[in-house]
Amino acid sequence: MQFQIPQFIEVEAKIVGPLTLKQFMYLAVAGGISFAAFFIFQAWLWILITMFVGIIGIALAFIRYNGQSLPKIMLFAFGFFWKPRLYIWQRMPEMRALEIPEFNVEAKRKSLKEYFKQMPNVKKLWMDLMTSRGPIAKREKGVPSLIKPSKEKIATFRKITGEKEIARRVDFR
Repeated sequence: MQFQIPQFIEVEAKIVGPLTLKQFMYLAVAGGISFAAFFIFQAWLWILITMFVGIIGIALAFIRYNGQSLPKIMLFAFGFFWKPRLYIWQRMPEMRALEIPEFNVEAKRKSLKEYFKQMPNVKKLWMDLMTSRGPIAKREKGVPSLIKPSKEKIATFRKITGEKEIARRVDFR
């Protein structure tokens, strides 16, 4: 099944001729104010009010800046001036003098020598691992499943494609 996908979703629908509903409403409100002013004010004041309100209505309906309409820009500007701004004060760190205590190298060496005397010898551990049959106490845990020989025989073979695969070997004797 094929479906049509709308391509211009950011473009508003033209409702009244070449105008969108918002544009038409801005111009209609400006025209309504001009119509009411015709009956309330004198001719020279009516012309002045009509020009002022007409320019504002046309600006709201048609002016766009960076893809944003003028009413949206005015709304953002009002929000910017109305909302409080957040200023974060960061305290400057205090400058402190760092005191380094006396360091006795000889005492530290003696304590390290005593510490390493208690440690087992690495060569001895390696020899015990290589030559002993049982696990070394407190160093290894015996793993009985690895020590027992398995009854299954496993063979590795290479496929025609060159991949290696491991399979259980079956003898039909």
